[in-house]
Amino acid sequence: MSNKMNTSADTSGGTHLLSIDQAIEAAIQAHQSGDLERAQIIYRSVLKEVPNEANAMHFLGIAMHQSGDSAAGIDLMERSIAIDPQFSRYINFGKALLDVERFEEAAQALKRALDLEPASVDTYNNYGVVLKALRRFDEAAAAFDKTIAMNPRHVGAYNNMGDLLVMQGRSRESLACYSKAIELQPTNTEAMKRLASAYGTLGELEKAATVYRQWLALDPENPIARHYLAASTSEAVPDRAGDAYVEQTFDAFAGNFDEHLARLGYQAPQLLAEALRRDCGAARRQFAVLDAGCGTGLCGPFLAEYAAQLIGVDLSAGMLAKAEIRGIYDELIKAELTAYLQSAKNAFDIILSADTLVYFGALESVFSAARTAMRSGGYLFFTVEMAIDENAGRSGVGYHISPEGRYTHNESYLRGALAAAGFTSLAIEGVVVRNEGGRPVRGFVVSCRAP
Repeated sequence: MSNKMNTSADTSGGTHLLSIDQAIEAAIQAHQSGDLERAQIIYRSVLKEVPNEANAMHFLGIAMHQSGDSAAGIDLMERSIAIDPQFSRYINFGKALLDVERFEEAAQALKRALDLEPASVDTYNNYGVVLKALRRFDEAAAAFDKTIAMNPRHVGAYNNMGDLLVMQGRSRESLACYSKAIELQPTNTEAMKRLASAYGTLGELEKAATVYRQWLALDPENPIARHYLAASTSEAVPDRAGDAYVEQTFDAFAGNFDEHLARLGYQAPQLLAEALRRDCGAARRQFAVLDAGCGTGLCGPFLAEYAAQLIGVDLSAGMLAKAEIRGIYDELIKAELTAYLQSAKNAFDIILSADTLVYFGALESVFSAARTAMRSGGYLFFTVEMAIDENAGRSGVGYHISPEGRYTHNESYLRGALAAAGFTSLAIEGVVVRNEGGRPVRGFVVSCRAP
């Protein structure tokens, strides 16, 4: 078999005679520069000449995973390991499996990598992350402890150990881990975010505010730090969370969003499904439906039963990418919710929103926009969190920002704002929407109609 092949190794489209090794090197260079399309073309050319070339197969799998075709990419990575089981291949394979939440397989891959390279510090840390996702807490702690024993300055391991302790309801113990990460790397804003959040969970809001100010001293315009500082101090509180805060928060959260909500016993989709079936009767795919703040599409399956057309709108591109994988929505749109509703006049029979309005304080504008977007006789369903004090908020306006950065609302405010927007047949039911910090989070399931 010839070790020469025809493939283009420059950006001009010219064809050159390259060895297999040269072609793979050219593909890797394109891959590392971010040109995934060109890299895949060259990897495939190599595999056409040498079908079992393990390097080309493995790197093509990585590129396909990065391009969104994770199933096929992971299959190629697994096949390359069967041909030539190398440490680095198990590492990349395990990380890809972690990305798609195939945690058991990821754990097996990373364990095999450790069998090959027992001194790999970062692999122990990654192995702990997977074990944490599997809720194998003692094993995860042992992996992080091993990482720190091998490298006492491993900032990521301290952050991950802190996260593990928070998951176990041990926020007080997590403070030492996050503080150590900041001590080792004073510019580590991820550790600052975690430390401030832990203080907030413990009700120590002044300490949380101090850490947010420390973060803002490093990054004065950071929308996440600014939002949480307002939540911790109740000063300069915006009427709703800013677009940049929402985008950055949920893009970062998209990868493990569903798993995280499952750990919290998240109930909003189920509660809204019950309200929808109660008010709209049997599903016949007869309505134009909007999933307002669709996130990863958790409400999509039951909404699809009612939808002749199902649209999802969200500000987070990362969340929309996850929703698209479900294959349920006719269209997914990246937009700010109020602006989108204002543009969609008389478009929907049902608008449903699961825990999106917890990022709005004042609701008058979004309710008015929803009424504009709704057809005569249409239905609005949503959840919000419950303000403990009926006079919650600044000057008793009826809403308040919590230390977690979400807004809570009282019942009388909801009734008044919905009535002012023109909605009728209002029903408000007190529920538990999730657990947080070991405590139930109370909220409302609200349903109403356009006349």
